[in-house]
Amino acid sequence: MRRMLIFGIAALCFAQSDRVMDEARADYRSVRNYVIRSAEKMPATDYDFRPAPDVRTFAQQIAHIADDQYNLCAPVRGEVRHTRYQEIELTLRTKADLAPALKKAFEYCDVAYDSVTAKNAAEVVQFGNTTRTRLSMLNWNTWHTWEHYGNLVVYFRLKGAVPPSSERN
Repeated sequence: MRRMLIFGIAALCFAQSDRVMDEARADYRSVRNYVIRSAEKMPATDYDFRPAPDVRTFAQQIAHIADDQYNLCAPVRGEVRHTRYQEIELTLRTKADLAPALKKAFEYCDVAYDSVTAKNAAEVVQFGNTTRTRLSMLNWNTWHTWEHYGNLVVYFRLKGAVPPSSERN
């Protein structure tokens, strides 16, 4: 009886951990989809729009989000990014170049999110001069992407457009 109780508690804890990962993936996919839709929705002529002289253009925001999919997901995948930290932001400027680059970057990160399970979420990975858990890196990527999606929302509003998260179904 005692063994069954211990096994039941362990199974319940494991199931809850799987739920945590499922929810982490769902949160990431939500913001991923909003950002991709933003890149597709913004007219190419507005990719050079910046709300103020000292902030990124819409194109630079998209490029920054794409760059950090590689920067933050590479450690989770057990890889090191061998290009500059801002490679995409420093080289791509147009919707024709950035929209596919963004999708490719998210596909790279999708693999990282799909690789993390309840069993390996707490594994430590190297990021620069620090260490973090795999789940912590994914959470960092998700909140960072949400933060910059918030920037994109402002760009849409300033252009008199509705951002993807506010569109009616």
